[in-house]
Amino acid sequence: MKACLYMKRALVFLISCLCVTMEAMGNARNSSASSTSSVSPKVLNIGALFTFNSTIGRSAGPALTAAIRDVNSDSSILNGTKLNLILQDTNCSGFLGTFEAMQLMGKDIVAALGPQSSGIAHSISFIMNELHVPLLSFAATDPTLSAQHQYPYFLRTTISDHFQMYAVADLVSYFGWGEVVAVFVDDDYGRNGISVLGDALATKRAKISYKAALTPGASRTEIDSMLVGVNLLETRVFVVHVNPDSGMNIFSVASKLGMMNNGYVWIATDWLTSLLDSSEVEPETLELLQGVVALRHHTPDSDAKTRFATTWRGLKSKEATRFNTYALYAYDSVWLLARALNEFFASGGAITFSDDPRLQEADGGSKNARITSLRVFNEGSRLLQVLLRMNFSGAAGRVQFDSSKNLVNPSFDVLNFGGTGWRSLGYWSNHSGLSTVPPESQHTKPSNTSSKTSQHLYGVIWPGETTKRPRGWVFPDNGKPLRIAVPYRVSFPSFVTKDEGPLGAKGFCIDVFEAALALLPYPVPHQYILFGDGKRNPSYDNIVNDVVQDKYDAAVGDVTITTNRTRLVDFTQPYMDSGLVVVAPMQKVKSSPWAFLKPFTWQMWAVTGVLFLFVGTVVWILEHRMNAEFRGPPSQQLVTVFWFSFSTMFFSHRENTVSTLGRLVLILWLFTVLVINSSYTASLTSILTVQQLSSRIQGIDSLTTSWEPIGIQDGSFVYRYLVDDLHVAESRLRVLKGEDEYIRALERGPSGGGVAAIIDELPYVELFLSNTRCQFITVGQEFTKSGWGFAFQRDSPLAVDLSTTILQLSENGELQRIHDKWLPRERCSTLEEPTDDARLSLKSFWGLFLICGVTCVGALAFFFGRVCFQYNRLSADGGPVTPGSTEPAIQSRICGLFKALMDIIDRKETEIKDMFRQMREDSNREAEAGRDSNRPSS
Repeated sequence: MKACLYMKRALVFLISCLCVTMEAMGNARNSSASSTSSVSPKVLNIGALFTFNSTIGRSAGPALTAAIRDVNSDSSILNGTKLNLILQDTNCSGFLGTFEAMQLMGKDIVAALGPQSSGIAHSISFIMNELHVPLLSFAATDPTLSAQHQYPYFLRTTISDHFQMYAVADLVSYFGWGEVVAVFVDDDYGRNGISVLGDALATKRAKISYKAALTPGASRTEIDSMLVGVNLLETRVFVVHVNPDSGMNIFSVASKLGMMNNGYVWIATDWLTSLLDSSEVEPETLELLQGVVALRHHTPDSDAKTRFATTWRGLKSKEATRFNTYALYAYDSVWLLARALNEFFASGGAITFSDDPRLQEADGGSKNARITSLRVFNEGSRLLQVLLRMNFSGAAGRVQFDSSKNLVNPSFDVLNFGGTGWRSLGYWSNHSGLSTVPPESQHTKPSNTSSKTSQHLYGVIWPGETTKRPRGWVFPDNGKPLRIAVPYRVSFPSFVTKDEGPLGAKGFCIDVFEAALALLPYPVPHQYILFGDGKRNPSYDNIVNDVVQDKYDAAVGDVTITTNRTRLVDFTQPYMDSGLVVVAPMQKVKSSPWAFLKPFTWQMWAVTGVLFLFVGTVVWILEHRMNAEFRGPPSQQLVTVFWFSFSTMFFSHRENTVSTLGRLVLILWLFTVLVINSSYTASLTSILTVQQLSSRIQGIDSLTTSWEPIGIQDGSFVYRYLVDDLHVAESRLRVLKGEDEYIRALERGPSGGGVAAIIDELPYVELFLSNTRCQFITVGQEFTKSGWGFAFQRDSPLAVDLSTTILQLSENGELQRIHDKWLPRERCSTLEEPTDDARLSLKSFWGLFLICGVTCVGALAFFFGRVCFQYNRLSADGGPVTPGSTEPAIQSRICGLFKALMDIIDRKETEIKDMFRQMREDSNREAEAGRDSNRPSS
């Protein structure tokens, strides 16, 4: 950059030496070190650099003249000081532009307006930097001119193309396109603008697929050659960023080439609207622009804009019948400078110039006035700071600068050409993005540009007079079919393999791909190229890598979607679910003589046994007083309790229950026994069945933790997955090339030189098990989840379109029909759980046991409460509870009480009732005898 700077400075000095016309002015100047004017001079020189005979110049020239006239006639500004505008024609030439700038700087100007060319702005900015003269450009939109350290005295009074390119990127993202072709003029304006467009598109996950550069002033022949080339590409979205004076040639040539028809998208930057706004538009011109979307600087309606339009109509200029937005920016630039000078003088500023000692040294003592006439504006830095502080409403809108010296609130109109004119689709601003609401009404609201759903535009009429959004790409019309790599499989050829037919490949994957292509709304010429030698399965990682290296456009086959591969290519929607499973040989295991104990855990057995005895005892207690079957000698009663308890397991108990409480307990207990029996039977059946299908390998965990060999399919990603992710030693892996090797390896086992199990993807395993008639079995769960997809190069739009058609195949059942055609539907058993997991524990029955236990305890509580009540009634009548009792008087009260209760419990219910009846009769006799004794004698 420094070398470039020195070269530009040398160019400036070289040109200055050629400026013969400046010699007279240099001789007339004071050769002193400085010259000072009054604080408020009567006349101030300001310069203007632009191409007079250009689209922008024809609007800017009259606007500048009108602004100078309005400022000089306004007595409220500059306090009588008049502005003298010195115009210089750059003729669209960097050489002449620099020359004209040198001439201007020799006239002691305090500021320069222009230039319109970004390339010229780059050159003369270095002169302005050295001489401290502010350069106010109303048309140079190159984003790189905003570099404050490189161009400190450059002040852009129009909108930078930085914002315009982000507006274009938002348009591309809004309509869902991923690639664009950039057509641009190959100069600072075009190159730097397109560079920003690339950055803006990257933030929207899009990109520039091709940059079509045109030389400034390119001929129709060059444009024709360029458009013919880009028309062979896939992308059909064109962003045109050129100069307005020659840009229409692009659309003229494109129309002749048929590139303005259905399927194409043309987005033009503000150069097009600037051209059309400057003069009357002929119908032939509008006919070329049908369907084009263009941007235009948004200038809100205001009193200042209305006054400018009135002034413009009074200019009576034949060449300036209409004006574009650059005329408004030029007009505002003059007023910006005038207001800044007014404040500058009000704050005590003075216009002073001084000689630059470096120019004196460059003159070499020859006193050449052509160099020494260039003087430094001493107060240029101060005036620049005043300019940056300005804030007022101009004809183009708010004139105020942000910290990067850009105008605040940049915004654009989005226009669509159609019919005999154009219509507004909406607006873009850096505050709200794309919107149908004018930007000035949204500046008070929070910014809302991050969400795509917040972006809105009216409907577009695209080229070809269609409202359907173009896809934005097609297959290139260059006669080259899509190169598709197809795995030349040896094992499992049902999925994909070689075919002698016209396609060259066949199988399940090929049929799915062909069916998906048939649903696309456009033809896809393609050819299948076999990958592999037909002697062993190819490496699928190598196929993917070749797609990345552009040896193939896509890979079609049983390609598994893995994390590493998705970093390299784009996959379609999976058309086949897949995952890794473990295949092991079936092996009958001898049943254990104690297998009948396995359905329950030992805790379950213990609690169940205790509960049997507890329920039997409870029923005996409840039935003992009234049921003769539960009475007799103690030994007989003990046998009855045990017999009754365990006979209920088979519902074969002989004893009948007669008490209400006994029947309630028995009903709940029989229900509990029913549940226990059913669960036991189901669990035992499951355990014995699973044992018949069991294998020494129970799943991936038991396999990887062992040291036995593992079989994998040749060419599969499983090898790297086991080594890198599961850390299985490579020495344990055995590469198997076909189904025959699968069978031999599994039958031999580790001891015979085979493998303990095979790890492979589920579709292969299902086909293998079906072909071997379920001779082997999958053990454990499917321990990865993935799928098969078609691989395409990065950002290929075909991947997106085919994903949609694959979903359609799934929804309409065609995918299943293709599956049934190539792959059998027979399924084999799967060992999913180890035997121990089928055992039942207390946690499965504790609720039932709790209900049964609570019922038993409740029944006992009610029973003993009734016994205590009977005991109290009998004790209240006095006399021994047990007639004829001869217990010694010294026996403790507690022992007597216990025996008395046990005596009541042991008695029959009928005896207790007889005792209560006898007590009532005795009480009645005593009452009768008392009444008789109280009667008087006669």
